[in-house]
Amino acid sequence: MDTDERSAMGTIITRMKLAQHLYYPASSFTRSVAMTLTIQEVTRAEIPETIEFAMRARAEVFPMLDASVLPADLAAFEQVYLSGERGKFLIARHDGKIIAAVGYLPFNHRFPQLDYIGRDTVEIVRLYVMPQFRGDGLASRLCEALWAHAEAGGIEVLYLHTHPFLPGAIRFWEKQGFSVTDVETDPVWNTTHMECVPGERQRNPEGK
Repeated sequence: MDTDERSAMGTIITRMKLAQHLYYPASSFTRSVAMTLTIQEVTRAEIPETIEFAMRARAEVFPMLDASVLPADLAAFEQVYLSGERGKFLIARHDGKIIAAVGYLPFNHRFPQLDYIGRDTVEIVRLYVMPQFRGDGLASRLCEALWAHAEAGGIEVLYLHTHPFLPGAIRFWEKQGFSVTDVETDPVWNTTHMECVPGERQRNPEGK
């Protein structure tokens, strides 16, 4: 690794350390908020607002990524999440504002070590809850609503990946019934691959 590579690596790691303090801060979620909260599928009219929310979330959780580049799934939001046979995107609103989101899209088999050929597999993406609404089960409620859509659609495997530098992320997904299938050993991301079979899912609130 030359000097420039070391410098770039140091910048990425510094930004990851910053992300550790942003991902799961304390919550002030209250019962009154829960009573006025709605979870729904995104409509065509809500696409611009939803993309803006998702990009703000991405910039907060992954400050090391280029915020000026719109990811492919967001650039083709309607085709991927609304018109696509295996796409779904849910949002939670409070007082008319989006406060949380999660979605799934067809898995694209880009990781050669994962074998989902012949199995109807979707990838869970873009789970994010605004900091002031964390800590009282909103993320789990949002995921439960998404799982219901997956089961109704006959999805065979729910796949996702996360990273150890996001505190609490792996444990959260284990609570939702996911198990680790592979961990990459690169020095930056340590990408952790996880899966869940909807019909066999056993939610584990204790994360054990």
